[in-house]
Amino acid sequence: MRIIGGTARGRRIKAPKGSTIRPTADRVREALFNILPRDFSGRQVLDLFAGTGSLSLEALSRGAASALLVDQSTEAAGLIRGNLETLGFMDRARIWSTPVGKALSRLAEEGAAYDAIFLDPPYDGGWVNRTMSMISRAGILNAGGAAVAEHSARERVDEEYGRLVRRDCRRYGGTVLSFFELSN
Repeated sequence: MRIIGGTARGRRIKAPKGSTIRPTADRVREALFNILPRDFSGRQVLDLFAGTGSLSLEALSRGAASALLVDQSTEAAGLIRGNLETLGFMDRARIWSTPVGKALSRLAEEGAAYDAIFLDPPYDGGWVNRTMSMISRAGILNAGGAAVAEHSARERVDEEYGRLVRRDCRRYGGTVLSFFELSN
C-alpha cells in the first residue's frame, strides 16, 4: 500500500497479513480523495475502525491539522503507530484503542468536532447504520464537513441519520462509499 497524494505521496505503509484487518483498497482510497476536497489544510479528521490508518494517513499527507484514529484492536493500534512514525505524522495524530461507541460518547462529552469523519467497519454487520446514528447523536461533524462510510454493496445503508443526509454514493466492485453531510 502507498500514500496516493500530498507530502508523503508514493511512500509505503504497512498492511497486515491475514484477514483480521481489511485495508481500504488503493483505488477506492484514491476515488474517495478525488471526490473530497484535495486540500485538507487545517482540517480535523476522525477515523473510526481505523485498521491500518490509511485514510487518516492520506488526509495528514494532504495537510490535515490533526487526526484521531480509533480502533479497538491492539494489533491495529500498533500498526497505525508504526505507519504514523514511518511517515513522521505522530505529532499530528492520536490513537485510541477503544470501542467506537465509547470513543463517540467521550467525544460528544468533550464537545469535539471534525471536518472529516471516516468509517470503515467490518462488512455486513450493520455497523454503518449503528455508527452513523451515534455520530448524528454525538453532533461531532462540523458544518461543511463530510462523514464517509465504506461498506459492502450488500449492506443496506439509510439515506439519513438525524441531520446527517447521504449526498452521494459511489460503487467500486463490491465496495460502496457513502458520503454524508449535515442538512440545512
